[in-house]
Amino acid sequence: MRFANINGVTLHYGRAGSDSNPTIVFANSLGTDFRIWQTVAAGLVADYDVILYDKRGHGLSDCPPGPYQMSDHVHDLMGLLDHLDVYQAVVCGVSVGGMIAQGLAAVRPERVRALALCDTAHRIGPPDMWDQRITAIRRGGLAAIADGVMERWFSPGFRERQLEALEGYRNMFCRTPELGYISTCAAIRDADYSESSALLRVPVMCLCGEDDGATPPELVRSLVSIIPDASFHLVPQCGHLPPVEQPVVLTNHLRRFLEANDIV
Repeated sequence: MRFANINGVTLHYGRAGSDSNPTIVFANSLGTDFRIWQTVAAGLVADYDVILYDKRGHGLSDCPPGPYQMSDHVHDLMGLLDHLDVYQAVVCGVSVGGMIAQGLAAVRPERVRALALCDTAHRIGPPDMWDQRITAIRRGGLAAIADGVMERWFSPGFRERQLEALEGYRNMFCRTPELGYISTCAAIRDADYSESSALLRVPVMCLCGEDDGATPPELVRSLVSIIPDASFHLVPQCGHLPPVEQPVVLTNHLRRFLEANDIV
């Protein structure tokens, strides 16, 4: 476990591989921590410098007072890269992690070598949806919405056959700091990268689980439609979290994407 004070916030991060190789940084989703990337990271660490981190309000990172703006998460990532002396990185993010990746590319495009955007979009959901979720959590805690979240996160097959894992990810979700979760909900509610992502000029790959109930394929395709030359891959038998349900498929897509763009 490693920790760094970034913008007055202690961030928990991990780093593996050689810093002489191209760097890939992984940004996790709402209500999870960086453990969701461990299998993917293990499949890439021999050839890449791999960085994992818990965004503010999640995992072992600090949970400062909210609400947050997406720019807070973006500047945390930028500060972490500065702390680790990484000038340029491939950023792979899932859900809000994909929005953080888009945000970094918007404000500091020279720091981004390529983007892998999983189950995310330039804008996610109407504001009233997030307001209703925040209200529900304030009334009943994260446990009050956990069952619905698990249905949106995971494919029917996973929920039927991986009962122990499903309970473990439910625990991860419910143990997320409530303040960190609702503050990041506010950040997602207020974020819109429609204009900046349409101007991206770095290689971009988008993926989406075919059974994603949180950011369904048609939403991710809408992101693909505005990004010049972006590719799209539909991941079968998968919900909102490809690094959990289909880590090998995701790793293989990442490798092919990176090799096709000479990031080796």
